[in-house]
Amino acid sequence: MTEHTTSPATTERPLVVHTAEELRRALADAGRVALVPTMGALHAGHRSLMRLARDRADTVVVSIFVNPLQFGPGEDFDRYPRTLDTDTGVCAEEGVDVVFAPTVATMYPTEPMVTVQAGAMGELLEGASRPGFFTGVLTVVSKLLHLVAPDLAVFGQKDAQQIAIVRRMVADLSMPIEIVGAPTLRDPDGLAVSSRNVYLSDDERASALALHRALAAGREGAAGGPDAVRAAARAVLDGAAQADPPVVPDYVALVDPATFTDAPADFEGEAVLAVAARVGSTRLIDNVPVTFTTARPGSDAGPDAAAL
Repeated sequence: MTEHTTSPATTERPLVVHTAEELRRALADAGRVALVPTMGALHAGHRSLMRLARDRADTVVVSIFVNPLQFGPGEDFDRYPRTLDTDTGVCAEEGVDVVFAPTVATMYPTEPMVTVQAGAMGELLEGASRPGFFTGVLTVVSKLLHLVAPDLAVFGQKDAQQIAIVRRMVADLSMPIEIVGAPTLRDPDGLAVSSRNVYLSDDERASALALHRALAAGREGAAGGPDAVRAAARAVLDGAAQADPPVVPDYVALVDPATFTDAPADFEGEAVLAVAARVGSTRLIDNVPVTFTTARPGSDAGPDAAAL
């Protein structure tokens, strides 16, 4: 594969392949391989995943595939951006070696009869709001992991529940692959970078900042324990429901990152504060970690919340 230096990234165009056979030939002598699975419409958040992968592997593969299995009825599959030429340029700037851009027919030559189910964790939060979503995610991720056979795969922490479920799948199915979570990238105003942000009007984007404010308020309330965190975050989103345009909350949850069940009142360690809401026709998600430590006798220390 192409040799890379740590800085700056190469501008040589990556090899673009569309079939499993082309992919196998491209990776015949690849060394340590990192996969960055995406649905395209690449942005700065994806760039951060590629850079992490570049630092940890000899060969970086970016998959670009808009997966129909993870879109429900009435969701935005048909209008989801498809910008392969632009995306390939982004990959070139970040030193990616191979872009795997299969067609739907390549990934699903027939209607899938066997899929990968997420179990109980997949029925919570995003799974409850989007039935079948995680079945679609795990099925396509499983196929990509088998096709690419990487040593590691990099996912964004913005999709915290997705990472947790993918890690559980890899562990339960004994896949010899490391799943790496990359920190959420945010715009200067605090909004988490997402491909769906392009759907927001200027006014909707201003309203959408309530998600960031809700997470910040939740972490600031950590001294009061898990219930206080939830209440503080929920109060911000409830207030934003009166904005113009309004923010329509879906859920506010503080969960154990291993199971995505609610963190109990006596929870210790790092929990995930997750929110989802709709602004206009666009559904947004975001999350932050919140760390709780129990005070020791005679100590003034209490639950700790790191800065957002």
